[in-house]
Amino acid sequence: MKISRSPWLLHYDGSSCNGCDIEVLAATTPRFDVERFGIINTGNPKHADIFLCTGGINAQNQDVVRQIYDQMPDPKVVLACGICACDGGIFKDCYNILGGTDTVIPVDVYVPGCAVRPEALIDGVIKALAILDDKKARMKKEGYRSLTSEEYRKKRETADA
Repeated sequence: MKISRSPWLLHYDGSSCNGCDIEVLAATTPRFDVERFGIINTGNPKHADIFLCTGGINAQNQDVVRQIYDQMPDPKVVLACGICACDGGIFKDCYNILGGTDTVIPVDVYVPGCAVRPEALIDGVIKALAILDDKKARMKKEGYRSLTSEEYRKKRETADA
């Protein structure tokens, strides 16, 4: 696979047990070395191309996730990493869990697992890179733009009605 540039990744832990966060960290160690694909970790959403979210979404973190997503420049890709980020996981029926990452922002790649394996995570990142390149090409050609979190919320509400 040809990578057009070094993508920057922002990792956010929603409300997890930290098992997936440990595996995300493991993916950056020399054994798995996700950085060989040019991935650079950043703490600033304004520099990020890929938003990697672990843990479920609850009432306290939903606004933070939306804000991070909205601060990222286009094109951007969202990875839901671990079963909790995919659909709420084992905490799905708890009173304080709203669900997976896609309850508040659009998700491009789902990487399930409890905890997600570094190999699966790297595979998800590679898929995200392909989506990122596709979105970048569409941006140049068609003027593509990602939905804002508010547009996504309204779209979900009309689909659920």
